[in-house]
Amino acid sequence: MSHLSAVYVCVRGFLCEHADEINITHTYFGLLRMRFVNCGRGGLVRFECSNPSDFRIEADGVVYAARSIQHSTLPALLLLIKASDTATQQQWVTQVMLTPSTHSSQQYIHLVRLKFCFEAFINKSFQPQIRSDHDKNRSLRYSVTGPGADQPPTGIFIIDPISGELSVNKPLDREHISNFHLRAHAVDLNGNQVENPIDIVINVIDMNDNRPEFTHQIWNGTVPEGSKPGTFVMTVTSVDKDDPKTANGMLRYKILSQNPESPTSNMFTINNKTGGIITVAAGLDREKVPQYTLIIQATDMEGNPMYGLSNTATAVIRVTDINDNPPEFTAETFFGEVPENRVNVIVANLTVTDKDQPNTPAWNAVYKITGGDPTGRFSVPTDPTTNEGLVTVVKPIDYEISRTYVLTVEARNEVPLARGIHSPRQSTATVSIRVIDVNESPYFEPNPKLVKLEEGMMPESSLTTFTAQDPDRFMQQTIRYSKLSDPANWLRIDPNTGRITTIAILDRESPFVKNSLYNATFLASDSGVPPASGTGTLQIYLLDINDNAPKVFPQEAEICEKPEPNAINITALDGDLNPNAGPFAFELAHRPPDVRRNWTITRISGDYAQMSLKISFLETGIYEIPIIITDSGNLPMSNTSYLRIKVCQCDINGDCTDQQHIMAAGLGTGAIIAILLCIIILLILVLLFVVWMKRRDKERQAKQLLIDPEDDVRDNILKYDEEGGGEEDQDYDLSQLQQPDTIEPDAIKPVGIRRLDERPLHPEPQYPMRSAAPHPGDIGDFINEGLKAADNDPTAPPYDSLLVFDYEGSGSTAGSLSSLNSSSSGGDQDYDYLNDWGPRFRKLADMYGGSDD
Repeated sequence: MSHLSAVYVCVRGFLCEHADEINITHTYFGLLRMRFVNCGRGGLVRFECSNPSDFRIEADGVVYAARSIQHSTLPALLLLIKASDTATQQQWVTQVMLTPSTHSSQQYIHLVRLKFCFEAFINKSFQPQIRSDHDKNRSLRYSVTGPGADQPPTGIFIIDPISGELSVNKPLDREHISNFHLRAHAVDLNGNQVENPIDIVINVIDMNDNRPEFTHQIWNGTVPEGSKPGTFVMTVTSVDKDDPKTANGMLRYKILSQNPESPTSNMFTINNKTGGIITVAAGLDREKVPQYTLIIQATDMEGNPMYGLSNTATAVIRVTDINDNPPEFTAETFFGEVPENRVNVIVANLTVTDKDQPNTPAWNAVYKITGGDPTGRFSVPTDPTTNEGLVTVVKPIDYEISRTYVLTVEARNEVPLARGIHSPRQSTATVSIRVIDVNESPYFEPNPKLVKLEEGMMPESSLTTFTAQDPDRFMQQTIRYSKLSDPANWLRIDPNTGRITTIAILDRESPFVKNSLYNATFLASDSGVPPASGTGTLQIYLLDINDNAPKVFPQEAEICEKPEPNAINITALDGDLNPNAGPFAFELAHRPPDVRRNWTITRISGDYAQMSLKISFLETGIYEIPIIITDSGNLPMSNTSYLRIKVCQCDINGDCTDQQHIMAAGLGTGAIIAILLCIIILLILVLLFVVWMKRRDKERQAKQLLIDPEDDVRDNILKYDEEGGGEEDQDYDLSQLQQPDTIEPDAIKPVGIRRLDERPLHPEPQYPMRSAAPHPGDIGDFINEGLKAADNDPTAPPYDSLLVFDYEGSGSTAGSLSSLNSSSSGGDQDYDYLNDWGPRFRKLADMYGGSDD
């Protein structure tokens, strides 16, 4: 395969064509034959050279050496050529590397001549050629394969099959594909391979077609105020898609502007390679300039302002606060006043100013009392919202002790001041507090007051004087006394002097006395405006005297008829205390005489004795044994109390077995009475319920009788579930039910209310005949009406029945209703008249009437 016959460099649509070698005679540059060709552009193009002091480029694209250059000074030289379209202001940049020749006779400068194609090239005139030595004898066909030719992305490179000229058909983008690997093939007309395929590597040379891009458009940083020069602030970064190994991707940073320009216009500097921003001047003061805004520029081509592409971003630097301003009071002296004895009240508000940032530890004030309060009666907490000092009373203040207070208060911040900053005189203030006198309550001293005396003190006896003190020494006031609490109503107090006397006998055994102490409360009120009062407690300790006789305990007991052995242990109860109580002396009374004959008492100890039967058998019953008990007081007291003993039959365990044992042991008289009352109340309630049910049933039956006969289609007679007439039937003659034969057949009234009842399933009882009533009355009329209605009712049951009466008890003496208007024997009765009663009674006429057959 042949090599490329010419090297072309395309600069964004412009083609640079050169020879393999450029001949330079002597030691200076002659005409450097580099010609830039417009790739089909019709506009005027202006060229610029990066080294105008050594080279110049004409309008036709020819580069000339501007001066003589020694060989030793030119080991290698890189020229940047920029082409600008004057119409569209579009620019293109390319690089040309000049190297000296190694020939001894002459010096040569070679341009880069290898298989390179600049990105964005799309010019048909770029035609490297592939030739084979066999094309002299026969016709050959050339082709290329690989990515960019017949593989994706296809169609970028095409080759003339006859001439072997390789050309670019589409724009190239190094940032997308930086190189292509192709294979060139040569075959004859029959398709036979005449040369081994050759690899072609096409590197896309980077062009500066991408501007630097900052990763953030706005950068935020902070720096403490008062920072020294050289303090690091922040780092800004940008990226460039161009090749970082070339000048196209080498970035440089610089600060274009600073706002505000105080105290100098150059407070910060930036590392042109890393983008790090540091301070270069002192004087950062947040209270003067809280924030700086910098415009940062990033330029490629190593920052070349002529050929490099640039972009900008904004850096916002916030100056953070330090505690370089102490709090200062707005006044030298603050004033306040407070009533005496008041606590947790604000006396004065201390205001300060602080230039540091609000609501930060460098701004928050802390107040401290440094003088004027040795007893710690005041404190100065900080209001978190206003930063004020709140002078507060935490302990009661007495006007009679001190009328004014002068405090010295110091204000500081939560964090210490910055180094080199000292607190000014305005950080300390004086607080003058005036105490207001108020009417204070009188107080008893001592409180409570204890008085010891014997019980039994007679009324109108003087106990003590219980007076109160008035703390208001500078007020002329009088105190009056009154009784506030006296549970047993034993005492009286003089309203002027406070002298306490008795109005009743003091009894230590009173239920109002606890542990021998009796408490009474008194009130002392002054004459101030408004009046004030205080309370005091008088404790009376009552010493015991022997004023209570002993009593037997327990008061009830039980014993067996045959004591084998069987005894009762007893003791005594005495309301007094020792030595006015036990030991006790127990003795049986002399009356009645059978007490000492049947019983005996034996002393066990000073407080206990034992009762037992003296005889071998005592009849069952309840016995009350009088016992004389004497205490051990200085003047002993005796008392005869009765022990109620139940003598009963006992089992083998010694327990009572009769029924009365339950009453005696388990239930007292009061309990039995309560049980009887409950039973009586229950019976009364049951009786009232029964009466109420009967009255309710009567009301229901009365409502049924009030039904209009024309509205009631049942035609039945009301049913009474009562014996006899009842309260509402006292005016009726009940003899009609007892002697039905006396009913007058002609006493028939219009059909009334009746009821169809079921036929009785049991035989009707026979009742004895009673004397006839002289007048049938309303009940007879009522029965006749029912009889007539039943006879004329075609739906009536086929049996001789009018009503079914339910009677309580064994039944009524009246005969069956079926015997009405008939004789009792039935032997001589003529039943032929039943044929006139209707079709339902004809069968009865056939059964009972006629012949004996």
